[in-house]
Amino acid sequence: MRAGDTIMALSSGALPAGVAVIRLSGPLVRTALTFVAGSLPKPRHLALRAIGASRQLDQGLVAFFPAPHSFTGEDCAELQVHGSPAGVKAILAELRTQGLRLAEAGEFTRRAFENGKLDLVEIEGLGDLLGADTEKQRQQALARYDGRLTAEIDIWRDTLLDLRAEIEARLDFSDEGDVSEDLPEHWQVQLADLELAIASAMASVESGRIVREGIRVALAGAPNVGKSSLINALAKSDIAIVSDEAGTTRDVREVPLDIGGQLFLLLDLAGLRATESRAEAEGIRRAEQAIASADVVLWLRAPDVPDVPRPTTNGRLLVVGTKADLGPVDGQDLSVSTQASQGLDTLVKTLGTLGESLAGAEPALVSHERDRAALANALDALAETRNALGDWELAAESLRLASAALERLIGRLDAERVLDRLFASFCIGK
Repeated sequence: MRAGDTIMALSSGALPAGVAVIRLSGPLVRTALTFVAGSLPKPRHLALRAIGASRQLDQGLVAFFPAPHSFTGEDCAELQVHGSPAGVKAILAELRTQGLRLAEAGEFTRRAFENGKLDLVEIEGLGDLLGADTEKQRQQALARYDGRLTAEIDIWRDTLLDLRAEIEARLDFSDEGDVSEDLPEHWQVQLADLELAIASAMASVESGRIVREGIRVALAGAPNVGKSSLINALAKSDIAIVSDEAGTTRDVREVPLDIGGQLFLLLDLAGLRATESRAEAEGIRRAEQAIASADVVLWLRAPDVPDVPRPTTNGRLLVVGTKADLGPVDGQDLSVSTQASQGLDTLVKTLGTLGESLAGAEPALVSHERDRAALANALDALAETRNALGDWELAAESLRLASAALERLIGRLDAERVLDRLFASFCIGK
């Protein structure tokens, strides 16, 4: 990634396609666009142009976005042409003669960050938005990308500046008679309100993670209790192997399911039992790990299969009686029969209700482990401030550390390592 270069990329996905969008950014955009499209169109307006310099390569719509009012903050342009592999290849080759190079993964977005168009949390929101599969993921990612978390952090930072100003005044003017040694009453109120706001945001990290990554639902129980059959019935596909032979499931299989706009990851696990098979024993070990970390555990019991001891879990537990066409089981919360298609709608509705309680009604603005770490550091620094009020220098330093934790979250400090990891996951042309 080299600053000062003019970059180009196909931003619209795999070819062939109905339309291909070629994106440009950098100091040579005006020259290159004039070369391939004849002249610069009116800024932020689409113009129909013949594409090609010495010969016509295609015909399409051209848009020009002058700096700084563009996605990257540089001069940008887009060519909307026919999605022909040969046509796009020829256009890119002609642009290369004007000194443009192909962009690296995430380079357009990185330039937006470096030019102050997006901060780090907004970029993470953009990444989440690009990867959103469900409606709740889209809502949550868009809230972050739209800058709502950044706005909250700006409020917290302004409060920290006010708190620090009172402390700094006592450091710098301690010998002045008009500066009291005691902090004003509103200072303590401001500090308490700030701690409460950051703690409330931190408490929503888990619900945000659940929306972003999906609710992990472990289907667990004895062998032949009907786990794979239930997975297939819920997914409406023959994804899992169904057999009368016990121990056929040896690994953890994840099956995504969209229920009410929320992503659920159904985990098809090995049946729990004592075994001398090393392969099956490894599958059981992995199953127990998945059960322990699952958000929801469906403990399956069947009338024709003896129950086994339940392993420890921190997730919500539902006892589901399977093979309901053969009869009920003791202690069941609900029952299903994949053979008779009985109770499946009720199970899906129950999972949807659980999902709403786990994910929350409103989109969470914090959903990454990096969010949790930064907010925890800020809260620790505020707690240290309270303990250091007898020493103004220590209190001021603790408030500075709280500010630094928030600055790090939005990418004002120590952003390079986070950026390298984040942009590596972006597609070319974004």
